[in-house]
Amino acid sequence: MKYLHTMVRVSDLDASLAFYCDHLGLEQLGRYDIEDGRFSLVFLAPPGQPEAQIELTHNWDPEPLDEGRNFGHLAYQVDNIYETCEKLAAAGVVINRPPRDGRMAFVRSPDNVSVELLQAGEALAPCEPWASMENIGKW
Repeated sequence: MKYLHTMVRVSDLDASLAFYCDHLGLEQLGRYDIEDGRFSLVFLAPPGQPEAQIELTHNWDPEPLDEGRNFGHLAYQVDNIYETCEKLAAAGVVINRPPRDGRMAFVRSPDNVSVELLQAGEALAPCEPWASMENIGKW
């Protein structure tokens, strides 16, 4: 058995690509627009890790999507959790669970998919403004 990908349904493909690619840093590996089925599939992965793919599925006809809590979350290791969260916050991404401990944070995609960010290696020393930030919303 071999892991292939995790599928995440999205309502706004452009907003989702901005979140996952521009803000989180994933790279687009392929895109398939299926006109007969009225949907698009976009495959993304962290740089240099094509085996760790997510598939964004966008149905062209609008449909309500729930918060995705039944899905759980995606998780990505980052080199510096404080720098990553600072970059995301500057892009307007809400940090739902700030990295108070220098080890873990949670954000959400435009479709409310929970994304966990984990510090590579040992936790960084707690520092402001993160150490005193409260949780915002659900994560």
